[in-house]
Amino acid sequence: MRYSLLAPGKRLRPTMVLLAAEACGGEIEAALPAACAVEMVHAYSLVHDDLPAMDDDDLRRGRPTCHVRFGEALAILAGDALLTLAFEVLAREIEPEALAGRCCLELARAAGAAALVGGQADDLAAEETGGDAAMLEAIHRRKTGAMFLVSLRLGGLCAGADNEQLAALDAYGKAIGLAFQIVDDLLDEGGDETAMGKRVQKDADRGKLTFPRLLGVDESRRRASSLVAGALAALRPFGSAAEGLEGLARYVLERNR
Repeated sequence: MRYSLLAPGKRLRPTMVLLAAEACGGEIEAALPAACAVEMVHAYSLVHDDLPAMDDDDLRRGRPTCHVRFGEALAILAGDALLTLAFEVLAREIEPEALAGRCCLELARAAGAAALVGGQADDLAAEETGGDAAMLEAIHRRKTGAMFLVSLRLGGLCAGADNEQLAALDAYGKAIGLAFQIVDDLLDEGGDETAMGKRVQKDADRGKLTFPRLLGVDESRRRASSLVAGALAALRPFGSAAEGLEGLARYVLERNR
């Protein structure tokens, strides 16, 4: 569990939790349990996605994947434990209890069959059936975007965000989540393996649907830029309080890992 959870990484999702809380005028400390919980869910998803039965990756965050280091059985159990620990942390550390319950519900929906898990299932199926750009976008709004969205919502909820603020965070999250995936696909095509800490060209080798494959590199870059512009526009209601989220949006577009 520690091997996968504490490995070097970008920590984008927990950072989103904290920056969303800040944008909504809350205390970052109050959102720390939620930030830890979303990173636990993300780490679990990586452990399971890397298994031979799914994406079959041997390198993650610059070192051997969990199942390569410890074996498939322990990797499955470590992923299971990280997922359940996330909800234990929310239930134990978030106050009041009603807020803890809502956070658990939001995270469960984002991590479950209607979102993260369902998106991964569709992604695997698309390797056999193929698809178009609309289908790929639908996959990644679930597989990748849902966890971005819930990270922002948990930060907002911990800060006492109102419905207008949550709606603005939703709009930002939907745009930034898809932009992140498009850039990820571009990096898989031509990124540096050492900088990224994972194998490149693996999606092409597996015949996966990717945005560059369906739209071309130039159109994929244009689409990512347009999405980030939309994300920045969604932050206007927050004014200067959203400077952190603005910087994160620009990082998503310009990153090399």
